[in-house]
Amino acid sequence: MPGFFFHHNNMTELNGKEDCKLAEGRIHKKKQKAFGADLKNYLKCMVPHIESGIKTSNSKNVMLSAEEVIQWSQSLEKLLASQSGQGVFREFLKSEFSEENIEFWLACEDYKKTKSDHLHGKAERIYEEFVQSDAVKQINIDYQMREATAKKAQDPTHTSFDEVQKTVYILMERDSYPRFLKSKTYLNLLNQLQLNTSK
Repeated sequence: MPGFFFHHNNMTELNGKEDCKLAEGRIHKKKQKAFGADLKNYLKCMVPHIESGIKTSNSKNVMLSAEEVIQWSQSLEKLLASQSGQGVFREFLKSEFSEENIEFWLACEDYKKTKSDHLHGKAERIYEEFVQSDAVKQINIDYQMREATAKKAQDPTHTSFDEVQKTVYILMERDSYPRFLKSKTYLNLLNQLQLNTSK
């Protein structure tokens, strides 16, 4: 946990490990509340679109329905195939401090569609952001895979990140995805949509 700096007047109040833990606990609760507020706002944004539909960049109407949200529970593949699903899953991963997984997976999906003359720049960016050992959004892979990916990124092809992308996908599928389906994030959204449908 990062260090917290207290004003010198407050230092007398914080003598001993117990007091520090209490202070850290308060800060952690504030973080949780902030996340809860972000999530509420996200869900508020999503739910009205059941009736109205949301405009996407290609100006088709996309409607979020209870049926679509139920489909997310069939497989991670179906969840990630949905723009709304990606958004809700990303919010959940943020709450677990592991959003780098979906961000990396989406970056790889985008990379595969890249024109050959832009591959080098994108490969370098993905490597620096997610793969290298001191990356800001470092993904959880072993040393051998990190080294192999570094070599592939130096002479990039459209498949340079396939192996590591598959590893991250499996990690999400086995770890985060089952928790997501049991989470308040998912269940509250589904309940809200079902209530609106039955009105």
